[in-house]
Amino acid sequence: MFALYWCITKLIPHTTNVKLVLLYVQPTPAFHSFIASGCAFYNDVILDMDKYCIDLVDSVMERAGDICKKLNTTDIKIERIIGRGDAKDVICNAVKKFEADTLVMGTHSYGFFKRALVGSVSDYCAMYAKCPVVIVKHP
Repeated sequence: MFALYWCITKLIPHTTNVKLVLLYVQPTPAFHSFIASGCAFYNDVILDMDKYCIDLVDSVMERAGDICKKLNTTDIKIERIIGRGDAKDVICNAVKKFEADTLVMGTHSYGFFKRALVGSVSDYCAMYAKCPVVIVKHP
């Protein structure tokens, strides 16, 4: 959320005719059935997981909305988008789709080893997004 705060207070005041797209990416759920081990996911478990994901998205978007209200963004067009899939691909595709001038994103500040093993979404976007990328680190 700090990246949103930074964007509104530091970047947007120096720009006119602004459209802000708030993108939240849900990972694609990986539901597997482990019948050989005697375990299986049932519909009620899957439905509970889906409900949790929906509640999480609602919570994140509500917090983003609260930040926007607090910072008086009435002159900014705000669009909320929920994507699903690999965050790297969803973000880079959204940049193309919305013809973004700038991509502002936060970072989880993972350590070197985790970034080396898992990869970094912000590093990927900095290399492949078709616009300038600002990566905001929480102080």
